[in-house]
This record gives sequence, structure tokens and C-alpha cells, in this order.
Amino acid sequence: MITAEMVKQLRERTGAGMMDCKKVLGEANGDMDKAAELLREKGLAAAAKKATRIAAEGIVESYIHGGGRIGVLVEVNCETDFVSQNEEFKSLVKDICMQIAATKPEYIRREEVEIEVLEKEKEILRAQALNEGKPAHIVDKMVEGRIEKFYKEVCLLEQPFVKDPDKTVMQIITEKIASIGENISVRRFARFEKGEGIEKKEENFVDEVMKQIK
Repeated sequence: MITAEMVKQLRERTGAGMMDCKKVLGEANGDMDKAAELLREKGLAAAAKKATRIAAEGIVESYIHGGGRIGVLVEVNCETDFVSQNEEFKSLVKDICMQIAATKPEYIRREEVEIEVLEKEKEILRAQALNEGKPAHIVDKMVEGRIEKFYKEVCLLEQPFVKDPDKTVMQIITEKIASIGENISVRRFARFEKGEGIEKKEENFVDEVMKQIK
């Protein structure tokens, strides 16, 4: 039997509505953990639908590290001005800023990678695999796998989230869409590193940023 106290506990734990809590508790036969997981799954499913909606509000956030050695500007959009002032949304944008500072992505999503860049990378990976003595018939599969790794390195949304490497940045954003109830989209970013492109003594600013985040 699903009691009012069980519904109350699940509401406090998840922040979901009373009727939703009652429904999933019934589906989970009263199992609180299973009910919480069902709510999360339903929220993420709803978030996937929200991700197609237009997001034209939001904020531009900045992050400066190491006395001006690394700087990041990022625009993250949401659907309403109300949500753009939400502390949960602002915290997410700050985390994305620090992610960019720490991991140096070159693109937001894989669709932005230029064809010529992708073909050049495949060419290099194919040559590497052949130089490793791999049989020609499995080289293409190896290249395909390594291209996926390449995407995870250069595309912001596919990178492991620095605060929780078991999840990607996209998964973190999707969870926030489910939590906040609006579409959230990273529109553009710029990352600046002092002396970048100038030959100089190697300094690992990225490690410094990572230490600050953790």
C-alpha cells in the first residue's frame, strides 16, 4: 500500500510533484529507490523533448584563471529570462566555463567539426594503425573507434564532465533540462590562454584549473 508518508518522502527526495510520486511508487511497488530512478528516467525522457524547443534567453558568463593567464567567455541559452536568473542555471554555466578552461575543447558538438579536419584526423589515425602493424582489414574499425575518442577530446558536449567524469557534459546539461524544465543550449564560447601560439616555456595551466575544480 502506498501511504501519504511514502509520497512525502519521495517528494522531499526528488522535488517531483505529488501525483507523479504516487504514480511511480505504485509502479515500483513501494520501492523508494526504484521510484526515484523511474522519476529520473521520466524526467530525462521529457528533457529530450524539451531539447528541441527554441532557447533564446540565457547569459554570457566569464571565467578568469591564474591572474589572467586563462580566460573563457561562454553563452548558454535557456527559454525564459526567469530561468536565466535561476541559481541552478547560473551554477551550470559557471561549471561549463571552468570545463572549457580546463579541457580546451575546439567545438561544441561533433557536427561542427569541419570535414577537412575530420578527414585529416582519419588519415593520421589510419597511418598510426598501419604503423602499429595492424591488419589492413581491421584498420577502418580501429580508425572509427579512435575518431570517437577524438570527438570526446575536442567536442565540449562529449567530454567527460570535470566534476563527474562518469558523465559527459551533455548528460549534465540534460539532467539540468529535466530539473529546471526548460531547454538549455551552449551557443558559443571563446577560450584565451596567455601567450598561446607564441613559442615559450611549457606551462601546464590546464592542470592548475583541474586542481581548482576538484
